[in-house]
Amino acid sequence: LFLGGNDTVEFPIKFTPKYAGSYHCQIILKSFCDIRVYEIECVVNADQADAQLEFLTPAYQTVTQEIPISNISSEDWKFEAVLEGQCFHGPSVINVPVGETVQYPLTFKPVAES
Repeated sequence: LFLGGNDTVEFPIKFTPKYAGSYHCQIILKSFCDIRVYEIECVVNADQADAQLEFLTPAYQTVTQEIPISNISSEDWKFEAVLEGQCFHGPSVINVPVGETVQYPLTFKPVAES
């Protein structure tokens, strides 16, 4: 430990998570006259990835693409889906419990040839 100015203490911690999620820990500092407990929560987000889907279907025929959403975190996820563009449909809310993979059904229903 390093005592800095204003009676502060620097306590460097290295954290190397393998997966996205929420990680909790306690740091307990003891001396002959004091005990301090610090609760720490580290939230790790997965790298964002761009994705592109291409739908090919005969005129006026519907096609659905199941998009897998895997939750490897320690908390349940609730997503709100906002679809932009004409002819796309899907659930507005999707829940993904911890440790599960849920398929999001994205449907394209063309109303004209193009």
